[in-house]
Amino acid sequence: MKIINRLSEKKINISFEIFPPKTDEGYESVRKAAEKMAALSPAFISVTYGASGGTSKNTAGIASYIRNELGVDSLAHLTCASSTKAEVKQVIGTLKEKGIENILALRGDIPGDTMFPAGEQYRYAADLIQAIRQEGDFCIGAACYPEGHVESERKADDIKYLKQKVEAGVDFLTTQMFFDNSILYNFMYRIREQGIEAPVLAGIMPVTNGKQMRRICQLSGTVLPERFRAIVDCFGSAPKAMAQAGVAYATDQIIDLIANDVRNIHIYSMNKPEIASAIMENLSEIVKQ
Repeated sequence: MKIINRLSEKKINISFEIFPPKTDEGYESVRKAAEKMAALSPAFISVTYGASGGTSKNTAGIASYIRNELGVDSLAHLTCASSTKAEVKQVIGTLKEKGIENILALRGDIPGDTMFPAGEQYRYAADLIQAIRQEGDFCIGAACYPEGHVESERKADDIKYLKQKVEAGVDFLTTQMFFDNSILYNFMYRIREQGIEAPVLAGIMPVTNGKQMRRICQLSGTVLPERFRAIVDCFGSAPKAMAQAGVAYATDQIIDLIANDVRNIHIYSMNKPEIASAIMENLSEIVKQ
């Protein structure tokens, strides 16, 4: 099923995310993680493309396994910054052959050591979106940034670029992680005011590693509220306690979002089905609403 059709059902949709293995030896562990997440009946499972496209060769395979073997809709990430137009077209063709209907179109990190001849690369996500739209009948998602993209100086410019992506053919949007729900509510007001009506999935990151979290926030520009900083400072050096606190904080965020009529939630569960399971157990009655 196309994700936009599922989002149109007006029910609570919870989705998960995994990343492909860096080596072929890790493929089986990712398959097992996908199986455990699929058993939780998510709206879909997204499969990342890897830093600079580094794990891209396994993205289509994992996405196909989720859709065709596990019976859960999958969303394949696709980036363009580290690939030529010909390479991107080849990946799109592979996804089409495997029956993947949903693609998350991303620019991706710009590699510092790769140069392509002029005109042989899609420079922006909007260009990639147009290319995907021309290649087949895909449901296309894109990223959005409630706190502004780390490379944008002004939030107004960031929303302008977001509107360009939507006008290029985006069906839905997924936010970067955030830890203060008021940031999302303000963002939603601002994009709706600019005429961006695409459904938005709220991206929630359950924090289970305090040190890793600080690094991610440094790269993404995500702000940690004081309440959350206190949790990381207190439990960050105790892995089991941090995991429990991270699940509790993420659950609290999701409950507040649902109570405020945000019904589409994407959990950055990565390859940790136990974290996804713990959150879903906390929401067992809430998601029935």
